[in-house]
Amino acid sequence: MSDIANRLAEVGASLPQGVTLVAVSKTHPVEAIEEAHAAGQRIFGESRPQELKEKYNTLPKDIEWHMIGHLQTNKIKYIAPFVALIQSVDSDRLTEAIEKEAEKCERVIDILLEIHVAREESKTGWDFEELKAYIDSGAFTRLSHIRVRGVMGIATNTDDEEVVRHDFDTLKECFNALRPHFGDSFDTLSMGMSEDYPLAVAAGSTMVRVGSYIFGARDYSKK
Repeated sequence: MSDIANRLAEVGASLPQGVTLVAVSKTHPVEAIEEAHAAGQRIFGESRPQELKEKYNTLPKDIEWHMIGHLQTNKIKYIAPFVALIQSVDSDRLTEAIEKEAEKCERVIDILLEIHVAREESKTGWDFEELKAYIDSGAFTRLSHIRVRGVMGIATNTDDEEVVRHDFDTLKECFNALRPHFGDSFDTLSMGMSEDYPLAVAAGSTMVRVGSYIFGARDYSKK
C-alpha cells in the first residue's frame, strides 16, 4: 500500500460508523488523488473553483467533489454543473447566486451553511443570528434549486482543546436549532480537520475534512 492509502485506512478506521470522510485534496496533484481513489476514497474537497474544474475534467467521474473553501459569486459557474456539495455557503448573497447558477444548469445543488464560531475574525461564516433572521424571512422557501443539507464550521486555530471543544459544541447547537426548519434532508454536520477531527467526532460531527494528514503538507505557492 502507498503512504496515502495507509493514512486513508488509518483515518477511516478511527471514524465511527456514520461519519463521512472528505479527503481534502486542494493544492495536491492529480497523481495524489489517483492514489487515494485507487485505495477506495471517493469524496474529495477542493477550495479553488478553477482547480476543482480542472481536476473534475481529468479524474474519474465517480468522484464526489465538495467545494470547501471561500467561494466568490463570480466563480460559481466553474463548478455548478457538477459539484456534489458546496460546504462553504456563508452569506445570503452567495446563497442566492448559487440558486441562479443551479437554475441555469437545471440542477438542485446541495449546500451547507458555514457558521462562524472561531475566535479569529479572519475566519468566514454566517453570524448565527443573521442566519436565523434570513431563514425566518422565508428566503429558502423561494430557492428551489438548492437544498440545505446542514452546517459547516471551522474551530479556532489553537492548542487549547477546551476552546476547540467549545467551538464544536456551539456548531452542534446551531445544527440542532436549525434542523426543524429544513426537515429530514438536513443531516450533515461538517466539522473537524486533520488536527482536531477526533474532538469534532466526539462532539457529534457527521463529516470530517482531512487533508494534510492524508496527503502531507500543502504547497501554498500553487495558483
